[in-house]
Amino acid sequence: MVNNNAKRITKKKKFENLKKLVFVCALCIIILVTATYAWFTGLEAVSVEPFEIEVSAADSMEVSLNGRLWSDNIKITEEGITNNVQGEYGDAINQKAYYGNTNNWPTGEEDKKGLYPLSTIGQMDKTASRMIFFGKSSLSTSPGGYKLLSSRIDNYQYATEPDYEQKFTGYIAFDLFIKNFSGTKYITGPESDNSFEEAIYLTTDSEVKIDESGVASSGIQNSVRVAFAQVGRVSAYNTNEEIITGMTCTDHVDASNSLNNTTGLCRKAQIWEPNDKDHVSAALAWYNKSCLKRIAAPMEDSSYVKPEAVLSEDDQCKPIKKVLKEGGNADNPDDYEYKPLQTYAIAREIKYTDSVKVDIYDGPDYNRYQGNTIEEVDYYAQDESDRIQPLVAYDYFTDTEKNLVGKDRPTFITLAPNSITKVRVYVFIEGQDIDNFDYAQVGKKVSVKFGFTKQRFTTDDVEVDDDLKEHLPDDVVPTRNN
Repeated sequence: MVNNNAKRITKKKKFENLKKLVFVCALCIIILVTATYAWFTGLEAVSVEPFEIEVSAADSMEVSLNGRLWSDNIKITEEGITNNVQGEYGDAINQKAYYGNTNNWPTGEEDKKGLYPLSTIGQMDKTASRMIFFGKSSLSTSPGGYKLLSSRIDNYQYATEPDYEQKFTGYIAFDLFIKNFSGTKYITGPESDNSFEEAIYLTTDSEVKIDESGVASSGIQNSVRVAFAQVGRVSAYNTNEEIITGMTCTDHVDASNSLNNTTGLCRKAQIWEPNDKDHVSAALAWYNKSCLKRIAAPMEDSSYVKPEAVLSEDDQCKPIKKVLKEGGNADNPDDYEYKPLQTYAIAREIKYTDSVKVDIYDGPDYNRYQGNTIEEVDYYAQDESDRIQPLVAYDYFTDTEKNLVGKDRPTFITLAPNSITKVRVYVFIEGQDIDNFDYAQVGKKVSVKFGFTKQRFTTDDVEVDDDLKEHLPDDVVPTRNN
């Protein structure tokens, strides 16, 4: 009887491994925060220590850093992604990035070293094939918080020059090539049509957390964002490294060899917000202390509710409510979570000459600020004054969505069958996130891990009897269907 139970447990463990059946891409990043600055004041930047990324793939998926070596499992280091030595590729597991890459590890000039808060709604600069970021250019106290001026981060003027970005930016960026050979034909549909593409899901074990050596109560882990920007794609049968690595937002047509034809994608990035229901008490105290509700457009004392008049929720900045988790025990403090709070990210430069003055807490959920939705945004509108409002309620892909099950589980990204897609991955700190406050710098180390899968359902969603489980394999390796 004991042996039968042990056997049953072994079978169960084997089957649990199948949760990552089709494609899993795991990224683990260790970020060392020594002195972050939030929007609110102006402390110096966040330093970043070396990190290792593990990427694995299964069932018709392979990944690469250089378009030459393809594997279902690779390890990535700072040295690997910033490599710019011609002819160096590493091995299939310990790959190096392609020569001439513009991957970014922000360890340039001392005053530009490390991560520092930025803001973005994931729009792409189609000329430079880069995501558009904004940084804080000025911040002064206002009656209801802090008045914000913002300028665009210069990651675009010389975007094709190796090492250019790391001298000026405060984020991590690298090109990851994903080969999806589940189909037998490469479909060359337009960028705007993804109806023929395959759904990819974010794995439920994806997470961002404070490392054991850090301070979890700092909350810096709740301000981290990971963006996935699809730049371009080409047929999976293509073996020309220059064509693969050189893909941009612009279509490339080769009349002599259609296999070299590429499709420029440049879609708005999918941005993952982990820990959307988590807030630390210090951040909430900072928010409650500094935010005052604005009831009129001008940014002056008479436009805000007087502190002594704050008697009800209607008179306050929108409160962040703590609620009991589904199935939680009311007597257990760990069974509570915070209601997600909308982040209003920066969508354009905010200048001192603008007629609209912006408070960092502005947004319909805060000070009755009427901004745009993401659907209304056009960064490239001809008339800047009509372009967009400065803040946008950005719809992140959240941990709440990641944890949905069955038919409720939403698609994270889509990939064309029988294709190689160039995806630029960004790791950054969102400056407009409420947890990005002055004392968050003591967090020290943040660990980031994410994965992709084509499997919408897991063993928790579908019942499989023990006889079938006994005959299932431990793992599934990539198999070509061409």
